[in-house]
Amino acid sequence: MPTSASGPDAMQPARRRRRQGFLPFACLSAALLAAVLLPGAAVADGVTPAEARRLRDEVKDMFYHAFDGYMQHAFPLDELRPLSCQGEDSLGGYALTLIDSLDALALLGDKERFDAAVEWVGKNVRFDINKTVSVFETNIRILGGLLSAHLIASDYATGMKIQSYDDQLLHLAADLAQRLLPAFDTPTGIPFGSVNLLYGVDENESKASFFSGGGTLTLEFGVLSRLTNNSVYEQVTKNSVRGIWARRSKLNLVGAHINVFTGEWTQKDAGIGTSIDSFYEYLLKEAYKAAMHYLHHDPWYVEVNMNSGATVWPLFNSLQAFWPGLQVLAGDVDPAIRTHAAFFSVWKKYGFTPEGFNLATSTIQNGQRSYPLRPELIESTYWLFKATRDHRYLDAGRDILASLQYGAKCPCGYCHISDVETHQQDDHMESFFLAETVKYLWLLFDLAAGPDNIVENGPYKYIFSTEGHLLPATPQITLLDEHCLYAGAFCNGSAGHGYGTSDSSSKHQNSNSVPFDDSRTPSGQCSSNILSTTRGYIK
Repeated sequence: MPTSASGPDAMQPARRRRRQGFLPFACLSAALLAAVLLPGAAVADGVTPAEARRLRDEVKDMFYHAFDGYMQHAFPLDELRPLSCQGEDSLGGYALTLIDSLDALALLGDKERFDAAVEWVGKNVRFDINKTVSVFETNIRILGGLLSAHLIASDYATGMKIQSYDDQLLHLAADLAQRLLPAFDTPTGIPFGSVNLLYGVDENESKASFFSGGGTLTLEFGVLSRLTNNSVYEQVTKNSVRGIWARRSKLNLVGAHINVFTGEWTQKDAGIGTSIDSFYEYLLKEAYKAAMHYLHHDPWYVEVNMNSGATVWPLFNSLQAFWPGLQVLAGDVDPAIRTHAAFFSVWKKYGFTPEGFNLATSTIQNGQRSYPLRPELIESTYWLFKATRDHRYLDAGRDILASLQYGAKCPCGYCHISDVETHQQDDHMESFFLAETVKYLWLLFDLAAGPDNIVENGPYKYIFSTEGHLLPATPQITLLDEHCLYAGAFCNGSAGHGYGTSDSSSKHQNSNSVPFDDSRTPSGQCSSNILSTTRGYIK
């Protein structure tokens, strides 16, 4: 386990003291992990390649049962109520589930429906509406969905190029991001949690924002900047990350909620789950050592006070389940294997993972009995199989698929589980079920069967966003010749648009790029002036 800068000797007594209170879940680990961690048990009934193909096809049928149910009974409302076969507007009233599912249609090779969906969104979706929306959710689900679909639809190399497509989704993405910009007009640069798409931030909007809401925006906004040559989107989101990270504790830990005006932490519990999780996808190299030192109680993770490191919450919450997959991407596979086995043991115990599982009592946390079709455990299962090719992860995927089929399937889609012990169904299906949960499960079995998709066989390597959207690592997006540091990425520009040299800006222009007026964001601007520039741009 990595140790803090003060050295391992200084921290050993404290670590031992903190762990003395966790004997109950140490026993829990031994009892629950045996069946999933022992190699003999894992491969005794392993998934064969032929079965992997059958399971892949079953997951594809799962996708279309839910997608067709949405299109027939809910579209163009945001989300499906799969028990009553009705629809509901949950985010902004702009066909959320369809936009969130666009790149999944492309991944499945369904060109006919992908073409029709892109055409409909381009013609019918508008954001000049009097709706107050979550900045975080709108970014990862809508902005990310539009950008991913645009990059697929506009490129012959993907095999999904739409001949009549004329950058409609990119224009929509730029319009949406412009309407989100007023949220960043704060003294700290950390955005408000919500914004009205027509009128900006309400004067009564809360100044407290959850941590991931300001730390998980750079990928989508950054891609938009590089496609439109308008640096302001990337500037404001990087400025937000800098504003948050500058307020970390001396232990290199961050809390769950922060005041966007004062920069004071209003909730100081540090963890890898709720309100913080996706931030680690951005600053893992900076935050990983502290997370492993203070939060890791092998194989579990707990929440601690960000200033003292003292444990305050011995809880596994379902959002933590993304962590083993992130560890795989960071190259730290051994602890990822152990933690995934621990998390999966909770799934095996109930058939689903509850939102909260108390490690001290080995029981479901009060008020956290539901499973809202979350993808995180499946995501980590996919990455661990991709890294190890260990068939225990196919077995885990098969078990997860069986739970969804027998416990969550309902007349028009797949239902939330309101209680993982009784498997009582709830009449709701979040858009991320199609955007992430089914996507990662399909990728898992497709990889085992012999991959046939743009992620494994396409012309690019793909970045998976927080919402599981596919963003190709093309030269235009990655800017291979950009030599700026993260904290000053816009300080080395010339007369172009702030992306390295002027040669770089012209070199990466192609048919996917739409020029936008950037006259109010000088490319030579240093990071200290970003906030004032942003305010001027918004006004």
